[in-house]
Amino acid sequence: MTTQTSHLSVLLQESLDGLSIKPDGVYLDATFGRGGHSKQILTQLSDKGRLIALDRDPSAIESAKALANDPRFSIHHCNFSEMEDVLTSLELHGKVDGILMDLGVSSPQLDEPERGFSFMREGPLDMRMNPTKGQSAAQWLAHAEEQDIAQVIKEFGEEKFGKRIAHGIVNARQQAPITTTAQLAEIIDIAVPVKDKFKHPATRSFQGIRIYINSELDEIRTGLKSALNSLNSGGRLSVISFHSLEDRLVKRFIREQSRGLQVPHGLPIMQSEIDSHKALKAIGKAIKPSPEELSRNVRARSSVLRVAEKL
Repeated sequence: MTTQTSHLSVLLQESLDGLSIKPDGVYLDATFGRGGHSKQILTQLSDKGRLIALDRDPSAIESAKALANDPRFSIHHCNFSEMEDVLTSLELHGKVDGILMDLGVSSPQLDEPERGFSFMREGPLDMRMNPTKGQSAAQWLAHAEEQDIAQVIKEFGEEKFGKRIAHGIVNARQQAPITTTAQLAEIIDIAVPVKDKFKHPATRSFQGIRIYINSELDEIRTGLKSALNSLNSGGRLSVISFHSLEDRLVKRFIREQSRGLQVPHGLPIMQSEIDSHKALKAIGKAIKPSPEELSRNVRARSSVLRVAEKL
């Protein structure tokens, strides 16, 4: 994630420290964005090192052209849930020393009105991280059942007024198609009876719809499993989350993979057998941005980094 002006990557040094980069190692940046993390990883690699980057956003692929002449670097236009296919094609599956995953929407996506992610900027109601695939938010809202809209906003946006908002959306679309971010934000503003003075009324709803449109939580579940399969023994996984739904999935995954074999209490089984089924170990505690980083980049305020190592 980055700021609009200076493109400061969130938890940059902390996430790279978590990878414990080896100069000759193989690394994967699963969410290239505008390349902030990738560029710093490359500064720590020798001529023998290698960095593979992924992103589903065509704009990110375009921005990676600045690194095209670096023989250590390659980028692939795909979801990070497809990393195993990419690594297999490169004969690097199971040989990766570190994987970085910077989850959620990027600041450039928020800052470009034509992408339709932000209620703060008038633009077409799109919200797709890859605008060439799937249905836009406007297309989905045009036909979705009221109950489904409410569930998405409540479950993925953690919005307690999901039913009221969904009802307002369905009523509004009967009068005119909802095609812009400003239209949707106004509908939500009218529907929400109690305002949070610290958040725009549309914040949670936009998050929920965006997560649904991009299947973000399913991507994370698959991506974490793929990352585990792709790492070599001793390889590191650094994951930056930006809201509780993401972080909960990451925290649970690391905990479950660190437990070992689950057996009924009292069953006669060696501890070594239980431990042999552990796939990961957590490295340190969850890390949040320093006050200094927050003073430079307000968008880092909700971020949290978790690091694990493959056993």
